[in-house]
Amino acid sequence: MRTVFVGAGKVSIGTAKALIKKGHEVVIIETDKAKIDELSEEIDCSFLHGDGSQPNILHEVNPAQTDFLFCLTNSDQANVIASLVGRSLGFKRVVTSIGDPQFEGICHELGLKDTIIPSRTISRYLEDMVGGGENVELSTVIKDEARFFTFTAKEENAVPVKELKLPAEARAVCYYRDGKFSHADEETTFRIGDEVVVLTHSKNMPALQERWQRKPAQEEPRDSASKKNK
Repeated sequence: MRTVFVGAGKVSIGTAKALIKKGHEVVIIETDKAKIDELSEEIDCSFLHGDGSQPNILHEVNPAQTDFLFCLTNSDQANVIASLVGRSLGFKRVVTSIGDPQFEGICHELGLKDTIIPSRTISRYLEDMVGGGENVELSTVIKDEARFFTFTAKEENAVPVKELKLPAEARAVCYYRDGKFSHADEETTFRIGDEVVVLTHSKNMPALQERWQRKPAQEEPRDSASKKNK
């Protein structure tokens, strides 16, 4: 798979290294040329010097051939703009990181569904710890080839779980309706707008993404980031 990162921060670098070890193609867009020069000595991936919120820069990384665009700069505004530009250019999936929760509602209004708030994740972890329960970190549960996949139910998905015809080794384990968590079993009937969580083998991810994250085909732009800029 091919992933593009906007911003060469710690999260981007850590994730990029992990993806590269698994054989994935990675491109990092960064405004700081000195940082690119430094990182190019330790990371075997492509770099593009420029502002990742600019359409001409994102065009160069070939949106049609990219599976994920991660907008992870230190600026919420830059991440939101880069996400909107990326979506308009046809990136298959765009993930937006925001530090200030007040931007969450705006992101949802703009249709940026894959919005992450790192501080909230940490807060929930600490809250559970203080609550006295046995807090199990997600990374200790999702091992080997296990993966989570989520999708928002549309009209054709408003059926019982058993009629979804999920691939072998894939199960709908829970869902969120109006923000409230519920377990799912074979008799659970989803409604339009439910956020469904599927636990699956990694081999099923391409089929699930094709089914629920398919985008209209767009003209393939020029790829100028196929080589490292060292």
